[in-house]
Amino acid sequence: MSFDYTRSVGPLLGQFFTALRDRRIVGVRGSDGRVHVPPAEYDPVTYERLTEIVPVAAVGTVVSWTWQPQPLEGQPLQRPFAWALIKLDGADTPLLHAVDAGESDKISAGTRVHAHWVDEPVGAITDIAYFALGEEAEPEGEPSDKDPVTMLVVPSAIEIQHTASAPESTFLRALQEGKLLGARTGKEGKLYFPPREADPATGRPTTEFVELPDKGTVTTFAIINIPFAGQRIKPPYVAAYVLLDGADIPFLHLVTEIEADQVRMGMRVEAVWKPREEWGLGIDNISHFRPTGEPDAEYDTYKHHL
Repeated sequence: MSFDYTRSVGPLLGQFFTALRDRRIVGVRGSDGRVHVPPAEYDPVTYERLTEIVPVAAVGTVVSWTWQPQPLEGQPLQRPFAWALIKLDGADTPLLHAVDAGESDKISAGTRVHAHWVDEPVGAITDIAYFALGEEAEPEGEPSDKDPVTMLVVPSAIEIQHTASAPESTFLRALQEGKLLGARTGKEGKLYFPPREADPATGRPTTEFVELPDKGTVTTFAIINIPFAGQRIKPPYVAAYVLLDGADIPFLHLVTEIEADQVRMGMRVEAVWKPREEWGLGIDNISHFRPTGEPDAEYDTYKHHL
């Protein structure tokens, strides 16, 4: 899963990021005289807004560090490196960044380092590619005639590796065959879809699987009107909780083939499956739900499943 995290940086951090774009580093002075790098927007002592920008050096001293023997994708370096807290000359608080030390025995508390800049700074902390050993600073850039930095866009991504439990495995294998399986603790237990390992109300393990139809009732829903990066469907569209017939808990899916403002609580819907050759181990084997044309369900039939 990935998306672009976008935020406005405000007047103080804007000066910090604008300086980075010019290959310079600045901090902010607090009420007690300390210079904070990166700048703190509010004074940690008085909680007042801080405004006094102070230039600091791009050279500093390692305060503490830890070794990263196997870099991860997206980290500053793709070879072993150190994460270090670095107190820049002229600053009173340390900055966290990567240090390209080559080997772990080449860095220690007290090691002098300097910022190594990327070739084309854009106004982000990543304009400092990493810190290198030695205290000879690289040349600062010339002041830019570009507008000050006001927005920051940070690509964010997460990869999840999930080990399926026994009930989940049964559920997913059934989906691969076009079947919807719920689970319960026995004939008197509530039927959960997707299955859970235990009934939350009793703590008893779910042991009985029940095949459910691919029809159900919309209990609650949301109309998504706002576009965002990576969106697969053009707004407006509807994400709804669908209570499958026979189930005791609804699950979230898309409802389409109807105008978004026509979707309603109690509406009867049916699954639209993808072509068989596209089925895998996932609920996305169902492309979406669409109205069946049946009369809406009475509220009393689903009011306990909202």
